Amino acid sequence: MDGRERFCTVLDGGVPDRVPFQDTYWQSTLTRWQREGLPNNIDPQVYFGCEMARLGGDYSLRFSERTLEESERYRLYVDSDGATRKVIRIGDDWTPHWVEFSIVDRSAWERERERMAFVPERVPGNVEQIYEKARAQGLFVTFQVHACFHPTWHRIGLERMLIALIEEPEWIADMFAAHTQLIIDLYEGFKARGVQFDGAWLSDDLGYRAAPLISPQMYQKQVQPYHRRACEHFAADGIKTILHSDGDVRSLIPHFLDAGFSALHPLEAKAGLNVDDLKREYGNRLVCFGNIDVRSLAGTRADIEAEIAAKVGRGKEGGGYIFHSDHSVPSDVSLENYRYALELFERYGYYN
Repeated sequence: MDGRERFCTVLDGGVPDRVPFQDTYWQSTLTRWQREGLPNNIDPQVYFGCEMARLGGDYSLRFSERTLEESERYRLYVDSDGATRKVIRIGDDWTPHWVEFSIVDRSAWERERERMAFVPERVPGNVEQIYEKARAQGLFVTFQVHACFHPTWHRIGLERMLIALIEEPEWIADMFAAHTQLIIDLYEGFKARGVQFDGAWLSDDLGYRAAPLISPQMYQKQVQPYHRRACEHFAADGIKTILHSDGDVRSLIPHFLDAGFSALHPLEAKAGLNVDDLKREYGNRLVCFGNIDVRSLAGTRADIEAEIAAKVGRGKEGGGYIFHSDHSVPSDVSLENYRYALELFERYGYYN
């Protein structure tokens, strides 16, 4: 089987020849690994054998991005959603902070709402070449965008959005609806360029480390309808939808399934998620995507083997599991440790 066949088999409820593989890495991690022998002239996802290609476009408000202030330590700029951000350099990575927003109330939103219209330029100009290369490599090609919750707070601020969900729900509903329509139109724009997706990937961070950002009741009433609309649109083309959400979202999982999601990523171990618990509770209703604790990957060889053996061994039972770290691999994981983890994945990831 190639990567596309493995992913499709797992998402369709079957058992492949081995667990599909995908992972992501912080820039600081790659910088460290290049010092430790990782070639710097090859995409790390190609080098390590990742099996997914994620294609996405522009779903911003299309403000003109401009730099306000810049130094070696930080950059203050206005982003394409009209928000002022300050990104601070920490080692080789950049940590974002939101400073202020162009959209601060419903009237400001209504003045800018037309910016959410789809135009063909939102689809990358080189999409055909990227798509053809992914097909030639046998990769699982997924449509990757953010769903409605996360981009909306990027546009108006998290506190403002959470308050408005209670005090001005019609305003936030309109923002969620506009964003959902845009990502559907963007998906259709890719199709018009000849792209045939194998799956969809919606990112929508909904959790802190210890709990969701909103209650299950609020999710059901105010977010789920827009998640469902997107999932149903993709399902009409026969493809499954993966949800990415960091944090402890365990109380939301039944509602994710009701919305139409087939898989959940990355299953943060440090937020209390565990593939064994999820397999027992949801069986083949939920594809578990991730849960490899990066803290174990930074430990001893015994720590790494215990983690891979337990998570991959349990996850693959009956299908329904995809390998991924429980977040992007951080820079305290050495290249030697990561290579050892992949050796163990080869040992434990195959079906007999």
